[in-house]
Amino acid sequence: MPSDLALKTMNAVHRGLIKLTGGRVGWQVAMPVLELTTVGRKSGQPRTVLLTSPHQDGGTYVVVASRGGDDVHPAWFLNLRDNPDVEVSIKGGPKQPMRARVADAGERAQLWPKITADFKNYAQYQTKTEREIPLVFLEPR
Repeated sequence: MPSDLALKTMNAVHRGLIKLTGGRVGWQVAMPVLELTTVGRKSGQPRTVLLTSPHQDGGTYVVVASRGGDDVHPAWFLNLRDNPDVEVSIKGGPKQPMRARVADAGERAQLWPKITADFKNYAQYQTKTEREIPLVFLEPR
């Protein structure tokens, strides 16, 4: 599984690509990319990460807390689980206040097959871990 350093490095390189190209490259990589800002559950400080969104419905975005199939949840997921008030930026636009909500069992059962049919990597990640990979709805407030 990717280390914290590897994940942070990939995120920094992705941010650099977006900045270097003036936002022309990096906001769409097989699916839309968004910038999620949570409040650190330990630090209380804002924490921002770039994530892909394999499913959107109107103004609601779904993100997958896969962490590449690691056995632990990503830090951003733990942060929003403790404080669901988040900010989301789409295509480098202004941050929008949103509320994060973990999909319940029924919602996940309905949405997971659609996501994994279109994006096989998520199905592969699920085979690497015993934890159920959560889906998170980011909904406008």
